[in-house]
Amino acid sequence: MDEPVMKAAHRLMAALAACLALWSLGGMASAQSLPDPTRPPAALNPASGSDATESGPVLQSVLISRGRKVAVISGEEVRQNGKFHEWTVVRIAATEVVLRHGKEVRKLKLFPQVERQPTRRAGRGKVVKQRQ
Repeated sequence: MDEPVMKAAHRLMAALAACLALWSLGGMASAQSLPDPTRPPAALNPASGSDATESGPVLQSVLISRGRKVAVISGEEVRQNGKFHEWTVVRIAATEVVLRHGKEVRKLKLFPQVERQPTRRAGRGKVVKQRQ
């Protein structure tokens, strides 16, 4: 190939590479400004309120797997029998964590605004036939 053609091809490739690099940087900047679509609404997050820090620790997440129990309390990852500030994590369950400090015991609920109510099973699970 002719040398001037080769130089032009190299310049063209360099220009394309520079454009591609600038385009990818612009794409990353715009992607960072997008909100997380998996984040729950602020109304469901008890830590989003200003009084959350005044009321004490807030249970944000629980991870239970084979041989491992971890809770996220006020942004800190704590294992069962571990320490959260001066509190000892006594128990980690699916929806709550029990903390102890001396004789004081505190339960942190994952969804404190939700109250569970017992349900009744109709007929205690027995099949009831109606006579006609």
